[in-house]
Amino acid sequence: MKFFIDTANLDQIRQANELGILDGVTTNPSLMAKEGIKGVAAIRQHYKDICNIVDGDVSAEVLSCDFESMIKEGEELAALDEKIVVKVPCTKDGIRAVKYFTDNGIRTNCTLIFSVGQALLAAKAGATYVSPFVGRLDDISSDGVALVAQIVDVFRTYGYETQVLAASIRSTQHIIQCLEVGADVATCPLNPILGLLNHPLTDRGLETFMKDAAKMNQ
Repeated sequence: MKFFIDTANLDQIRQANELGILDGVTTNPSLMAKEGIKGVAAIRQHYKDICNIVDGDVSAEVLSCDFESMIKEGEELAALDEKIVVKVPCTKDGIRAVKYFTDNGIRTNCTLIFSVGQALLAAKAGATYVSPFVGRLDDISSDGVALVAQIVDVFRTYGYETQVLAASIRSTQHIIQCLEVGADVATCPLNPILGLLNHPLTDRGLETFMKDAAKMNQ
């Protein structure tokens, strides 16, 4: 499984990258706004700054909803850096845009996926990634991990190369569950990733080793 960090915070991206396990970054308008990024020039520069930190794919989301504007914006984003993956919503115009980008050699991440049908259309259009939103489905008493499992099964059955990028990950347990059902990528904030390190037996074992090491130095 690949690990992407879902943030626009440069410090957190650096921290995740320093772990040596970071495969990419995803962002969205909400995350950019949270960092106070305003204006086209500032947004573009921020994406460049992210690309300068990481070696993997960086999903940059279009802010437009109609086909023509998505194409214009997506081409501009893709031109910023070869690491950029253009992120588009799973709408009628979004699927059209995915097909256009695919035909023109631009990689895409089709986002706001909440059903197998949506994921199927994105894959048929040639999306590089589809992003089912695990946490948001859980919020409405649905099962986000089950959707990830369904999409993985469909893609494997019919041979789609589109990668399943489990998004809206809220916890370390979500990561494990998505891993178990075969997601290609999990994207989440830094804390759930760091949570994978936590285990009481590791803490107790390290404490014992340190005490014994101190005895050896006496």
